[in-house]
Amino acid sequence: MAGDIDRDGVEKAYGRWAPVYDLVFGKVFDEGRRSTIAEADKIGGRVLDVGVGTGLSLSEYSRNTKLCGVDISEPMLRRALKRVREFGLTNVEALAVMDAKNLAFPDSFFDAVVAQYVITAVPDPERTLDDFIRVLKPGGELILVNHIGAETGPRRAFELAFAPLARRLGWRPEFPWERLTNWAAKHGGVTLTERRPMPPMGHFSLIRFRKS
Repeated sequence: MAGDIDRDGVEKAYGRWAPVYDLVFGKVFDEGRRSTIAEADKIGGRVLDVGVGTGLSLSEYSRNTKLCGVDISEPMLRRALKRVREFGLTNVEALAVMDAKNLAFPDSFFDAVVAQYVITAVPDPERTLDDFIRVLKPGGELILVNHIGAETGPRRAFELAFAPLARRLGWRPEFPWERLTNWAAKHGGVTLTERRPMPPMGHFSLIRFRKS
């Protein structure tokens, strides 16, 4: 499954989404976004926001939390930079175009890594998760919010049927929970601390892992 989404395709897709992303997805993903930010702010220190997109989240973090934001889409980041300037977000230390599975940060650099609606939109989720953990300090938290695919039933059938179109739009809908648990078991250096259902309709989850 590692090659089922193409990096160039994702980059182009989110470049197209950039002008309308906040309008289309802002309210839909509001609770998930705010919940991940609340967890990151509890940890504080320096936080990496992967897939920061248009920067919709940036103004909602505590000003005491130091932020770095990365995204694969330059058009998205241009909007994020504009938001940083408009809101005077002096706690944002850096915004950069970056591949999520090849983060240009040293080991054990961040107190928390936040990835909102990212894991289903990268070509190699497991390798990407590995790099998230690499840049985390021991005891740090990886905080995800993401769609989790159904295992059985009508929703599973719909997700499989919708998958080809979803990939052209920039993500994969049929992402099973088992894929995350298998990754964690294989990695061995992380502990699952929470899985919390999120709207819309509980098909999304806030997921927290702690680095050993």
